[in-house]
Amino acid sequence: MSSTIERELELRALTRMEEFDACVELQRRVWGFDDADLVPSRMFLIAAKTGGQVFGAWEGERLAGYALAFVGDRHGRIYLHSHMLAVDAAFRNSGLGRRLKLRQREDALERGIELMEWTFDPLEIKNAYFNLRRLGAIARIYVANQYGQSSSRLQGALPTDRLVAEWWLRSPRVVQTLAQGLAPDFAVTAKVEVPAEIARWKQAGDPRAGQLQAANRHRLEQAFAAGQAALGYERRLDGSGAFLLGHWEGNWGQ
Repeated sequence: MSSTIERELELRALTRMEEFDACVELQRRVWGFDDADLVPSRMFLIAAKTGGQVFGAWEGERLAGYALAFVGDRHGRIYLHSHMLAVDAAFRNSGLGRRLKLRQREDALERGIELMEWTFDPLEIKNAYFNLRRLGAIARIYVANQYGQSSSRLQGALPTDRLVAEWWLRSPRVVQTLAQGLAPDFAVTAKVEVPAEIARWKQAGDPRAGQLQAANRHRLEQAFAAGQAALGYERRLDGSGAFLLGHWEGNWGQ
């Protein structure tokens, strides 16, 4: 299925308002946002015109997925903040998300940008695995309730806690991860567990979801304060997962 979709999809930079409108509609379908939470078309336009990224994958006239990023500056370092990556349900598990991230990396490196960041929900097992294990990103910053209250059905009325993924594009870790398909092994100092039931708990408004979020927030914040980072992720046959923590040697960009 993946190879067929790769042949049929056209992945390109988006520049026209009607293309940005299609991104907004896909955003609505993927996250189920109310209108107030949608990133409007004009923000896609601004990103495209100010050095950010708006890449889309098309099957004929159908938008299969997109990636949106803005330019950031932290302590004099220019980086790209990847705010959204959306894939239509019909193209999930096809490798399209990875293709979009790789296109972002390619474009960033062509412009001499070596760092991309984005945020992700630490309770989303598949996404955490993709970011840390398949792309080679690292996480060492936890932000409680990053976006405030969200109308997304995926959030389940919980605070919008997020981890910050740092993707050091030229680092040996990322180069090795992309070449071999999985991030390299390291000395694991601790694990932070996420049970398979978390998605069901969130959807049902089960209080255990909030309890787990609060407990894992504390564990990760304590670990990061002690100099550890989330360097890997474990997915198990029963559907559960776990952050793998460790100490990073050397500079973060190496």
